[in-house]
Amino acid sequence: MKGRTKEAGTRERTYRYRFYPTAAQAEQLAKTFGACRWVYNQGLELRNSSWEQHRVSIGYTETCRALTGWRRAEETSWLREVSSAVLQQSLRHLDKAFSRFFRGGACRPKRKKKGQAKDSATYVRTGFRWFEDPERPGTGLFHLAKHAEPLDLRWSRPLPAGALPVKVTVTRDRAGRYFLLVLVEERIAALPPAVTPAVKAVGLDLGITHLVTLDDGTKTDHPRLLRRYRARLATLQRQLHRKKRGSSNRNKARLAIARLYARISDIRKDMLDQLTTRLVRENQVLVVEDLDIAGMKRDRPGMQARRKARLNEAISDAGWSELLRQLTYKAEWYGRTLVVVDRHFPSTRRCSACHTLSGPKELSVRVWTCALCGTERDRDVNAAINLREEGLRLYELVVRALPTGKTLPSVIRAADFAEYAAAG
Repeated sequence: MKGRTKEAGTRERTYRYRFYPTAAQAEQLAKTFGACRWVYNQGLELRNSSWEQHRVSIGYTETCRALTGWRRAEETSWLREVSSAVLQQSLRHLDKAFSRFFRGGACRPKRKKKGQAKDSATYVRTGFRWFEDPERPGTGLFHLAKHAEPLDLRWSRPLPAGALPVKVTVTRDRAGRYFLLVLVEERIAALPPAVTPAVKAVGLDLGITHLVTLDDGTKTDHPRLLRRYRARLATLQRQLHRKKRGSSNRNKARLAIARLYARISDIRKDMLDQLTTRLVRENQVLVVEDLDIAGMKRDRPGMQARRKARLNEAISDAGWSELLRQLTYKAEWYGRTLVVVDRHFPSTRRCSACHTLSGPKELSVRVWTCALCGTERDRDVNAAINLREEGLRLYELVVRALPTGKTLPSVIRAADFAEYAAAG
């Protein structure tokens, strides 16, 4: 199949909308989710057995031929009730998972289990029809293959006027909510530069006590959503434990827990979305530290298990990974630069006034005094100032070494400097 060519000057952007399926649509979607999961697992087994038994590596083309045979076989004829384009896309996802594994960026693909794997199905252009409402541009009707009626979408915001959806993905979360993710190619205009005599930069120190601390002393409180809803979660978990396995009452209790977790996730993501958008709009250069989030959650010798569990919960509840992910793509969209400082940079141990290094400090130490200049420093604000200064130094280094005619990258990391130094 010939690949799709993206239009020059556009970016791929996903819009998510909730919809409420009819009983017939919900039944068809359940068949689609199950078929996609089954095809993914069968393709995975075929690729693994081919290599283990014959030392032959097969790819998407071979598994797609096998899909044709599965659809024609009598014992798996139920696959014909689902659009073939959706099943082919499931095999493409498997092929991409193997590609990430071979590049060393992910673990080996595993089987998807019902109730644990995310229910999703992707429809390419041949698997859906889009009818735009002429009176309300950007809204309209989505009609999926094998469905008799269009989806009942809640248009929280319109699609870009005149943009044609490239593909759509239908998902169902653990709380039983259905969403339609619409991928479009959109021209996103860069934001105007921050009006200052010099480049406006901000240092961001991510922490537990405060979620984000800026170099000017502004602090954003940690939402601590899991702590806020801990009592309610504990009550629902006890109710679930008392229910009989396989009963409808147990399923109701499970749905109640899933809805509460979905609420927590939605609140956290919305808060991070507003925070990152404001930071990107107000600053030209944003400087963060390259955090080893997975390493911070590992066991520490000598630390009590209960205390470490609380620390891991606070780290997970903060959503640092999501915050950095949003800063990365928004900087690329809106013409900003994100500088990622090396994780070994002593932002906490260095005095931002005289640059004197001190010894390591426990997490309980929030304010300390420099032994040389005698200045009292707030731990987080001091780290944010040091990050801004180091980020600006690296930013200027890249700007000076940038070859003529080459645009400034949206993300600058420590590993990039050897490349730019050699180019300069």
